[in-house]
Amino acid sequence: MPYRPVDFYHSLPKVELHRHLEGSLRLSTLLEIANLFSIDLPGNGDLAPLVQIFHSDTRTADNFLSKFEVLRNFYRSPEIISRISEEAIADAAADNVRYLELRFTPAALCKTADFSIGDVLDWVIHGMQTAQAHHRISTRLLVSVNRHESLEFAQRAAREAVDRIDSGIVGLDLAGDESQFPAAPFEPIFRDARQSGLRTTIHAGEWGPAENVAQAIELLEADRIGHGVRVLENPNMTAVARDMGTTFEVCPTSNYQSGVVANLDQHPIKKMIDLGLETTINTDDPGISQISLSGEYSLVCERIGLSLATLQERISAAAQAAFLPLKERENLVASLEVEFARLNNNESQSSLHGPGSSTF
Repeated sequence: MPYRPVDFYHSLPKVELHRHLEGSLRLSTLLEIANLFSIDLPGNGDLAPLVQIFHSDTRTADNFLSKFEVLRNFYRSPEIISRISEEAIADAAADNVRYLELRFTPAALCKTADFSIGDVLDWVIHGMQTAQAHHRISTRLLVSVNRHESLEFAQRAAREAVDRIDSGIVGLDLAGDESQFPAAPFEPIFRDARQSGLRTTIHAGEWGPAENVAQAIELLEADRIGHGVRVLENPNMTAVARDMGTTFEVCPTSNYQSGVVANLDQHPIKKMIDLGLETTINTDDPGISQISLSGEYSLVCERIGLSLATLQERISAAAQAAFLPLKERENLVASLEVEFARLNNNESQSSLHGPGSSTF
C-alpha cells in the first residue's frame, strides 16, 4: 500500500458521528476563560495536563474521564457555551468534515452555574447555527445523558431535546461509566424518546463487556453503538450486530488512550470491518486526545492497514447511518461519492507521473 501524507487525508470529505462537545474545546479558549473568571486550577496551574492526554499519561478510563471533571469548571456563562459550540464545529469544518453529529452533556454544562437544561440546549443550538452560517459544514446535535447520573435528570433532558427536534437536535445518547452502571434503567426514557422522534445511540462495549452491546441493541433498541469494540469478545453477539446492521462509532485513539486496547497497531477496527460490522471512524474527544479526524483516517490506513477504498466505504457508511431523513442521507452520500471520484482520479493521475507529482 502506498504511503499517503496527512495532507491527503485532510483532503478527503469526512463524516463524524461520535464527537463530544466537552472533549472538543480549544486550550486557548480554556485559558482565556480561566483568566477571565479566576478559575483556581489544581497543581501548579498548568492547564494542559489537566484537560489533555499526553504520551506519559496512564492509559486508564479513570484518567481519561478525569479530564471532563476539570472541564466542568469552565461552563460559566451563556456566551461561553455558545462560543465553545461554535468553535467545536468550526474546527471540524477546518478538518474538512462535511457532516457532523456533535453530542453534548447538559449535566456537565448546567452544573457550575446551575443553568436550566432548556437554556443550555438553546445556547448550544445558537452556537451550532452561528457555525453553520460561516462554515461549509452541516451539523446536528445529540443530547447525552450519563449512566451514573440521575434518571430524573436524564428524563428531563430527553423531554427538552424532543421539544427542540425542529431546531437541530436529532438524537439521545447514553454515556458514562458502563463498567459499574447498567443501561437497563434508562430503557423507558429511550423508548419514549424514540416514540417522540429522536434517534438513539448507546456507549457500550468500551469499558464494559460484549453483553453491554447486547443490552444496548436488544433492550434499548439502539440505532448505533458508541465504540463497541469489545463486541468481538462474543462471536454470537458479533453475528447479531452484523445481521441487524447496527452501526458502530469507533474511536481508535480514544480506545488506546483510555486503556480499552493495548496497542494502536492492533486495534480491532479492521477485524470488525472484515467481519461485516457496520463500522465508522470517529475522534470521540479531539481536544482532550489532541487529534483530528484526518489524523484518525491516516492512523487506520497507514498503521492499522485499511485500504483507501475501505476508508471511503466507511465514510459513506457513516453518512448512511446519520440521523437524517432519508433524502438528506442520500444527498450526503451522493455528494461524497462525487468528491471521492474526483480525488481518486487525481491520485491515479499523480501515480502515472511518478513521485513528487501529487496534486494534494
